[in-house]
Amino acid sequence: MRLAAFTDYGLRILMRLADAPDRRFSTADLAAQFKVSQHHLTKVVQDLARGGFITTQRGSGGGIALARDADSIRLGEVVRHLERRFALVECFQADGGECVLKPRCRLKARLAAAREAFFDELDRSTVADCAWHGDVAA
Repeated sequence: MRLAAFTDYGLRILMRLADAPDRRFSTADLAAQFKVSQHHLTKVVQDLARGGFITTQRGSGGGIALARDADSIRLGEVVRHLERRFALVECFQADGGECVLKPRCRLKARLAAAREAFFDELDRSTVADCAWHGDVAA
């Protein structure tokens, strides 16, 4: 299974925040550290905030921080949230897609089971388990 870049950046943001729980980061800081577009990262930050994973505060002393302890944020819940718009295959789309094999397909159930096994494995780890403790470049 391949995660969308959107999800990759979301996980990176959470891991970075977990590494410095007492610090607030700006999207500009994180974009520079990850060498990605600040505009794109802003969208990821907004989605993480909607999901209840982070808090954002504008103005002096503001920035981005974890909304709860990194130990309580399971990777599976984050990936489920961020990947909700991205269908694994066409028939997993909300509208069912237009696959001509749909009436007799025996693959969808197997892919759904594999996806759930993937999420179950991610649920075994927390953001705290993956925080990178140290230099971002390392």
